[in-house]
Amino acid sequence: MKFDRKDKIEIFENAISWIVVFALFVYGGGKIVQFDGASEINKSVSDLTGMELMWAFYGYSKSYALTLGLFEIIGGTLILMKRTRIIGCLFTSTILVNVILQDIYFEVHLGALKAAILYQVLLLIILWLNKDKVIQSIKALINFNTSQQPKYKFIIKLGIAFVCFVLLRITEYYITIKL
Repeated sequence: MKFDRKDKIEIFENAISWIVVFALFVYGGGKIVQFDGASEINKSVSDLTGMELMWAFYGYSKSYALTLGLFEIIGGTLILMKRTRIIGCLFTSTILVNVILQDIYFEVHLGALKAAILYQVLLLIILWLNKDKVIQSIKALINFNTSQQPKYKFIIKLGIAFVCFVLLRITEYYITIKL
């Protein structure tokens, strides 16, 4: 049996995908118990380390931690399946970038930061291996069909959109501030 270049790339992509998926399932599932008791710190806020403060924040709401864990598991599931892998990589990248920034700014253990960076790099490699599909998708998303229309019609549409914008902002004000 001979493997060509495409086969080797597919094997490599699957292997690194599984590394990220395994980590997401472990970290996502771990959110069930990860922050238990974390909000019960007997220090004033000014005496907490960045990591203690972050953990107290996450430990304050079990529902929030579980939601984050669920998102990690969803991302891992999307990456696991070849058909949804690109969407999973993009979805999970938003989570990992947030984790990386928190690990940096709240001075979380260096090992956790290194792991998050590694998983993000692996996701970028997967996206690079699928760059043709990614580029095609981006082009489809930003393709704006500009049909020729008279200038007066364009200006009238902008004016109507502006009036709608003002009415919606007023409605937003009454819904969020006055009620």
